[in-house]
Amino acid sequence: MALEMFRKEETLAMRKKLIGYSCRLFYSDDPVKIVRARGQYLYDENGKRYLDCISNVQHVGHCHPSITQAATTQMELLNANSRFLHDNIVQYADRLAATLPDKLRVFYFVNSGSEANDLALRLAHQYTQHEDVIVLDHAYHGHLTSLIDISPYKFQKLTGQKEWVHVAPIPDTYRGIFREDHPNPAQAYADTVKDVIDKVHQKGRKVSAFFSESLPSVGGQILLPKGYSTKVAEYVRSAGGVFVADEVQTGFGRVGSHFWAFQLQGDDFSPDIVTMGKPMGNGHPLSCVATTAEIAGAFTANGVEYFNTFGGNPVSCAIGLAVLDVIEKEDLRGNSSRVGGHLLDRLRQLQTKHPIIGDVRGVGLFVGLEMVTDKEQRTPATDAAAQVVRRLKEEYICVSTDGPWENIVKFKPPMCFSMEDADLVADRIHHILTGDWNTYPIALTYYNTFTQFYKSHRMHRAAY
Repeated sequence: MALEMFRKEETLAMRKKLIGYSCRLFYSDDPVKIVRARGQYLYDENGKRYLDCISNVQHVGHCHPSITQAATTQMELLNANSRFLHDNIVQYADRLAATLPDKLRVFYFVNSGSEANDLALRLAHQYTQHEDVIVLDHAYHGHLTSLIDISPYKFQKLTGQKEWVHVAPIPDTYRGIFREDHPNPAQAYADTVKDVIDKVHQKGRKVSAFFSESLPSVGGQILLPKGYSTKVAEYVRSAGGVFVADEVQTGFGRVGSHFWAFQLQGDDFSPDIVTMGKPMGNGHPLSCVATTAEIAGAFTANGVEYFNTFGGNPVSCAIGLAVLDVIEKEDLRGNSSRVGGHLLDRLRQLQTKHPIIGDVRGVGLFVGLEMVTDKEQRTPATDAAAQVVRRLKEEYICVSTDGPWENIVKFKPPMCFSMEDADLVADRIHHILTGDWNTYPIALTYYNTFTQFYKSHRMHRAAY
C-alpha cells in the first residue's frame, strides 16, 4: 500500500511542527521536495530533475538496482542480531581487508560514521592508556558527545575546548600559515603537530591519538601535502599515541587513483585505525572501524564485552558486498579519476576568467571551488558562494558550501557522475558569473569584485 503523498506546503508545515528546528534542510528558504532518485539525479514532486552534486552517501548512485536487489534478497531470507554466526560479515570483512594495508586486519561493524569514530576513540584510549587527542582546526568527526568534544567545527560554537583536546593548524596550502610557495609545507605543518605534542608533555599529559580526516572536508575540501601524515604519524607514535584516519567521507575510491584517501600520502604510510561510513551502504546505515591486532587485543583485554546489535547484520553486509561489486564492475574509481579530472580542468579554466574564483582544488570526485573578493588578500567571498549555490539550484543543480567561512563550493557527487554532468556544472557556473547584470545578483558581486581587484592590482603595480 503506497503512502499518502502530501503537497509540498503540507509536508513543510508538518516538518516544522514535528521535527527539531536544528535539523536544517538544504535550501531552507525554499526547500526542494525530493520524491525519487536514480543514479546522479533527483526528482521533485513535479517531476523536475536535479543534478546531485551533494550526495556522497549514495556512493554508486541513487537506487542502484544491484544494491536494492541485494538488500531485498537478504531481507527476505534473514536479518538477525549480528551475534549469530553468519557468512556475510566475514566475507565482507575479508573483502575490505584486501583494500587495506596488511596490518589493518581486525574489523568492528557499526551503523554510522559517528559510531565508528566514537569506537576509534575508545580503542585509542584503551590501547595507549592515555587521554589526550590532537585534532585539526575546523575538523568535524561526528555528532555524538564524545565527537563534539574533538570537533572544533562544533565545540567552538558550544561549550568550548576540553582540557584533553588539542588543536593543530589545518594543512591548508592556499590560505593557511604555510602556503603553496613554501619549500616543504608537509614538514612545516607536521612540525606544528610536534609543537602541540611538546606542549601536551609540558602540561604533564600524554597523547592518545591524532585524529584527522584523510582529506578535510568541512575544513574546506583540503588536500593534505604529501608526506604530512607520514611525518605526523612518526611524531605521534614516538609520543605513545596512535594515528586515526577518518575516511567516513572520502573512502571507497572517491579519490579515483586509490581506494582510500590516506593512500595518497604514499605506500609507506598506514594509519593505526581507519574509520569508514557514508559510502559503505549507498544510503543504508553501515560503517566500520579497521585496526591492528595489537590495538584490538588491548580492547579485548579490558574484560568488557563489545557488541553492536545491528552493526554487521546480514542485510547490511549484503549491501556492503554489493557496493564493492558495483565499484569494481562499473570501474567507478576510473570514472572518478576521469570525470573528476575533467571537472577540475573546466573549473580551472573558469578560474582564469573570473577573479572571484580564488582556488580550485581536489582529487577524483572530491572537488572544491574557493571564492574570494580579493585574489591577493584571499578574502573569503561568503555571500557570493551562497548566491552561486542558490543560482545553481534555479538551474536544477544541487551543490553546497563548506569551509570556515562557507566560501567553498564543494562537489562530492555519486561516483556515476558523467563528463556531461561536469560540463553542465562548469557551463552553468560560467553563465552565472557572467550573466546579465540586472538579472543575476551574483554578476553584480562579480563585477564589483573584479573592479576592486583591478584597482588593487593597478595600485600594487604602481608601488613598484
